[in-house]
Amino acid sequence: MVAGMATSARSRKSPGPWSGVFPAITTQMHKDGSLDIEGTARHTEVLIKSGISGLVFLGSLGENQSMTAEEKRLVMAEMVKTVKGRVPVLSGVAETSTAEAIRFVKDCEKLGADGYMLMPGMNYKTPDPDETMLHFRTVAKSTGLPIMIYNNPISYGNDITPEMFAKLADVKNFVALKESSGNTRRVTDLHNTIGGRYAIFTGVDDLALESAVLGIDGWVAGTGIAFPEQNQYLWELMQAGEWQKAVEIYRWFTPLLHLDVHIKFVQYIKLCVQEVGLGTEWVRAPRTILKGAERKAVLKVIHDGIANAPKVPKRK
Repeated sequence: MVAGMATSARSRKSPGPWSGVFPAITTQMHKDGSLDIEGTARHTEVLIKSGISGLVFLGSLGENQSMTAEEKRLVMAEMVKTVKGRVPVLSGVAETSTAEAIRFVKDCEKLGADGYMLMPGMNYKTPDPDETMLHFRTVAKSTGLPIMIYNNPISYGNDITPEMFAKLADVKNFVALKESSGNTRRVTDLHNTIGGRYAIFTGVDDLALESAVLGIDGWVAGTGIAFPEQNQYLWELMQAGEWQKAVEIYRWFTPLLHLDVHIKFVQYIKLCVQEVGLGTEWVRAPRTILKGAERKAVLKVIHDGIANAPKVPKRK
């Protein structure tokens, strides 16, 4: 690594109110698919103690789209009580229409949420950027809370380009963006196009170090919820510019981080959470738990990761 980069990350101040590791936590379930609020709360406590800077509930990893409106509001109400203001509590907003997104945003604000991770209208794939931006603008008008815009064209079929982010820059409560296009060139393009207007978060686990080299403000972590201490230490090393130490941990972590980018990432990461003793693998239908050769292969990755997990300094 280039020695001269050693302090570049730490010296850059995030342009928004959010920075650091904001894990996208799973919604724990019982075997019958019902919510396990207590299990989710226990995992939340472990993540907070690891030194994270915020939490994202009801994201894609939180199985947002398979939950009822009442269940989502219950999760947010209970998790706000659990967190007790120690870190910002964000909710994913993945409704199928703009009107439903507005209703959910308003309800979460009443429940005490600190902000949102806003996705395009689910089940609505459009090549028209004006429609995508209209959805974002309309939802943003319904709340004064800060919002992270989530760009994941691979999963959701809507690509929010750097030029679109530039057009949205006049919306004051758009404070951050989660870049999950899978193309690290976007990090530099965003810097060149929007000039520090938003806090840039990576949302692709196995591109975290590459993105950090290019300059990001935060990480919406996935697999790291099963290895919170190592995940947080890796982030801190990257922010301090201690690249050689970071690379050593990243090489151990990468097979596990690959679990985040598979189509069954929910099952993979929930199984990972179970194997480290932080929850269970139960998912909400139509998803099902892993079986057969696939399960065996994923378990090998997880067990190898557990066996070789690096020791990290204890937090004070």
